[in-house]
Amino acid sequence: MEFSEKMQQLRKQRGMSQEKLAEIIGVSRQAVSKWESGQSYPEMDKMLSLSELFNVSVDSLVKDAPNNPPPMEITHISKPAIDRRFMYHYEYKSKKTWFGVPLVHVNIGRGVYVAKGIIAVGNIAIGGLSIGIITLGGLCLGALSLGLFSFAGLAIGLLLSMGGLAVGAIAVGGLAVGIFAVGGLSVGMFSIGGCAIASHIAIGGYASGHIAIGDSVHGAYTLAIQDNDFSSIKAEQVERLIRQEYPHLWNSITARIVSLFN
Repeated sequence: MEFSEKMQQLRKQRGMSQEKLAEIIGVSRQAVSKWESGQSYPEMDKMLSLSELFNVSVDSLVKDAPNNPPPMEITHISKPAIDRRFMYHYEYKSKKTWFGVPLVHVNIGRGVYVAKGIIAVGNIAIGGLSIGIITLGGLCLGALSLGLFSFAGLAIGLLLSMGGLAVGAIAVGGLAVGIFAVGGLSVGMFSIGGCAIASHIAIGGYASGHIAIGDSVHGAYTLAIQDNDFSSIKAEQVERLIRQEYPHLWNSITARIVSLFN
């Protein structure tokens, strides 16, 4: 008897529909239909789950080995026993590709599953737009992200990063490290935060840099605020000092910093 015929027989003996079997094993109904029509075979983890569910050996499923399990043993299979073997997994991969890469790849479940696509969603996701626990690519969202634009608990972005710990050209986070850093503790060329440390311009409650602006300031040139009020510093003062010390600094950067003041 072929595997496909055994599958149908065992399922029907237990009064299960294809939908019910698919739900228990963690696959689509179409996958079960393909198994029973002989178009495909289950992966090894699914084969083990079928073996546990039907109380048969894997050999008896794939070979013509005799197998006559007593009905009473089947009725006493506890759901927790099945759940211990149950490994949820869902995968979708679009047929449309771009240079051989799927436009959409979703690969999630209990375990380590990698999704690779223009849009990738998975435990580990790699793509133009990546969403997952660990993400790499262009625009990344996850617990740990590395990309051009990263948003995560730990975010590393070549251009922009936002997260609890953010590292990037422009970094925003509890701890921010970058060329432009904004955060509780910010370290960079230009830093703004509760504690700002910068090689060029630092603005914050505690500010340390070549130009330091804030409550407690340390640097070659300092502007101390009055009564915790940054409006006590005039925009003209800041602009004059920046242009004096950094005459070749891009006007857009100077304007952005000056806009923080009256």
